[in-house]
Amino acid sequence: MSELTLLLLRIGFLVLLWFFVFAVVYSLRADLFGMKARKMPEPAAAAAAPAGPAVTKSPASPSAMTEPVARARPAAAAAPAAPQKGGPATPTTVSRIVITSGPKAGLELPLGTEPLTIGRSSESGLVIRDDYTSSHHARIMLWGNQWMLQDLDSTNGTWHDGARVSAPVAITVGAPIRVGATTFELRK
Repeated sequence: MSELTLLLLRIGFLVLLWFFVFAVVYSLRADLFGMKARKMPEPAAAAAAPAGPAVTKSPASPSAMTEPVARARPAAAAAPAAPQKGGPATPTTVSRIVITSGPKAGLELPLGTEPLTIGRSSESGLVIRDDYTSSHHARIMLWGNQWMLQDLDSTNGTWHDGARVSAPVAITVGAPIRVGATTFELRK
């Protein structure tokens, strides 16, 4: 074999070796730190876009686009619906998360308005250390006026009221939510 052929084989082998090294490092990073969570669309933009009459853009009235939204908010806030037992979990009806079974049974956490990430990672708001929980397993978030549960592509899945969560779902007050070997629920 010529020296040029040997040099090209050595360089090719070196490139292939580095490819495998980077693949192993990427896989380890994904296992240790989890994958990036997808962002949910803003509730105001999603709710305002399909509903209502078409608004024409005119330079004379820039407030024409914000006026219907501003009028709709006080009416909804002035007369909140009375919460029903087992109904949707709204911010006015939910104040805490109670762990009902698992390693941390009996633990109660106050629920604010910020999203709460659940998982094995120390970065999570609710850390659950068991073999069946992913590092970033699920997220509970306030979306508009409704508490939602989102599975973050976990290995063993997230369950709400006996059904596996594949897309963000509205949380029902008192319905069991299972993440790994831990079950919890939202309460007033």
